[in-house]
Amino acid sequence: MKDKDQSDKMAMGTALNDRLQILEEKFLYQELTIDALNDVIIEQQAQLNSLEDQILRLQALLSAVEDNTYDGGEDPPPPHY
Repeated sequence: MKDKDQSDKMAMGTALNDRLQILEEKFLYQELTIDALNDVIIEQQAQLNSLEDQILRLQALLSAVEDNTYDGGEDPPPPHY
């Protein structure tokens, strides 16, 4: 009977170790996934910042072009203006 109890305890210990190993593997996988997602978020934020800078430059350029459209020089704008 003692051998049976000891065998059952060993089986439970092995099962517990297996479950613990599976949990550790899942935890590691989740950590790697979170790190990868964080890298993507950082990269996307850098892209957003770059796009915002480009938009600001384009707005400034457009504003400058609109301000200099016709300054009363020699050539008047076409009649459809």
